[in-house]
Amino acid sequence: QVQLVESGGGLVQAGDSLRLSCVASARTSSRYVMGWFRQAPGKEREFVAGITRSGGGTSYADSVKGRFTISRDNAKNTVYLQMTSLKPEDTAVYYCAANPGVLITTRPAGYDYWGQGTQVTVSS
Repeated sequence: QVQLVESGGGLVQAGDSLRLSCVASARTSSRYVMGWFRQAPGKEREFVAGITRSGGGTSYADSVKGRFTISRDNAKNTVYLQMTSLKPEDTAVYYCAANPGVLITTRPAGYDYWGQGTQVTVSS
């Protein structure tokens, strides 16, 4: 069982930056592919970014490519999402998720463990 706790959300203006963090309870978090998802009101949960177990591979949604960067520090059991040039359409609850597989998947069903989410609100 892996518990995930996100932090770092908040209210910012368009063009600002934020860094989200996700701390995993298990010392074996390096065994998991990690992903960030987001869900806006009335919309389905969507993939934002993913990172392989070692951190050597990453994947991004087209909507955030070039603006967001996912990284991980396995020694600290922590995954980060650096968000820059934020837009109002980035407003959502952001979730961290752990996938016991090998490959990054964009499907929420591919992730077994989820955090409680952190709210990001971008004003125009």
